[in-house]
Amino acid sequence: MNCRLTDLRHKEVISVCDGTRIGCVDDVLVDTKSARIASLIIFGRSGLFGLFGKCEDYIIPWEKIELIGEDTIIISCKTPNPVKRPKKRRFGGKN
Repeated sequence: MNCRLTDLRHKEVISVCDGTRIGCVDDVLVDTKSARIASLIIFGRSGLFGLFGKCEDYIIPWEKIELIGEDTIIISCKTPNPVKRPKKRRFGGKN
């Protein structure tokens, strides 16, 4: 089965260990040296209308993917620990 990056973005990620729905793929990390996908990224959900910030992101290493189906991606690990997204630098170098 061939799959484009845009097709991955609509697939739901589920952990086979505990059946947890982690979310849908939002982005991928690509290893530019080997030209392969290194991991999938699921962005943290925003709070009430974005007023209360965002939850942390999930990064799923490619090695943890068991199966990519029509609608879902099954991973072989427990729900991964969320990772904080680095803050963007503002103009002038100050945060």
